[in-house]
Amino acid sequence: KPPDPAKVWPPRAVWVVRETYESPEQIAELMDRCRDTGFNTVLFQVRGNGTAFYRSQIEPLAYEYRNGDPGFDPLEVACREAHRRGLALHAWLNVLPAWRGGKAPTDARQLYNARPDWFLYDQKGERQPLNPTFYVSLNPCLPAVRAYLVSVFVDIAKRYPVDGLHMDYIRFPIEVSPRGSDYPHDRQTLELYRKSGGKDPLKEKAAWTRWRVAQVTQLTRQIREATRRARRGIRLTAACAPDIEGARERYYQDGPAWLRDGLIDAVFVMNYTADNAQFARRQETWRRAASGGLVAPGISPGIPGNRSDEVTIEQLKLADRWGHGFAVFSASSLFSDRPRSRQCLEALRPVLQAIQSRKVADRGGAGTREDG
Repeated sequence: KPPDPAKVWPPRAVWVVRETYESPEQIAELMDRCRDTGFNTVLFQVRGNGTAFYRSQIEPLAYEYRNGDPGFDPLEVACREAHRRGLALHAWLNVLPAWRGGKAPTDARQLYNARPDWFLYDQKGERQPLNPTFYVSLNPCLPAVRAYLVSVFVDIAKRYPVDGLHMDYIRFPIEVSPRGSDYPHDRQTLELYRKSGGKDPLKEKAAWTRWRVAQVTQLTRQIREATRRARRGIRLTAACAPDIEGARERYYQDGPAWLRDGLIDAVFVMNYTADNAQFARRQETWRRAASGGLVAPGISPGIPGNRSDEVTIEQLKLADRWGHGFAVFSASSLFSDRPRSRQCLEALRPVLQAIQSRKVADRGGAGTREDG
């Protein structure tokens, strides 16, 4: 059965990327490692870009399953194996990305082919171009897009015993778009903007930015309300950029407002840096902006420039002191067969296990497993 929610909160989480599991046996082994290392929560990726790494009733299976069916349901297996070990399992979804790669998908059911009108178009009427290494995005300003994405989350909440839902790319993923492009400028979006009191987006940048921020926030609100109706007590979290103002201005993401308004239960700030002074400053800025919301740092041992495990150890100790939890990116940084991963795991595991033991003892359960 799922773990007691109080015993796995705040989260000591690890992100598991969708390409890193291929069989039920791999997933079971992964959950063993997560438990034994000292994590209490697994953020298990099941949606990358409009395709599913689970038996969705809405979207096609991921193209990575070359024969069309892996022969098992990864999310079902992950829930079962996590809960057997007292771990919380949060389904991790990339929200707005809907394709990735330099060529269009071949599956007619994929959104890129089935709903071209749902994607981003610039002021020239050109669709956000395909990119070999990045995503093209759905348009969150369109009510139909928001309703569709909400249905994806509700489908999971109703059919799988997940403890939470984790939103990634809950923003405009436009960082590799052509220079000078401004999104979205399709006819329906502009009509909605003007109905809200706007006039010419290109002549009123601040108002246009605020409106787009509001559309992403509205999507977050709709996901929150619908998933709560689908299953009482399910947690909702989001991965957010560390630069609050930059995220608002460039990606139309306002994570602090989501926390203040109760739209999410926690934010994982992607605080990926080898500079621990910067790491602490970012977290403090976020904590002040969130007004008491749970602000867990995302920590990446593999961040460029981080040549010492001592940097990551200090970040884990800071996160433990702050008491908001944390998430490590990613499981492959710790559990792969690469020599650097083995070295990193050996360095971090004692720290993570010590944090786990102290949390258990603080609850009066010294000497017991967190799952009782």
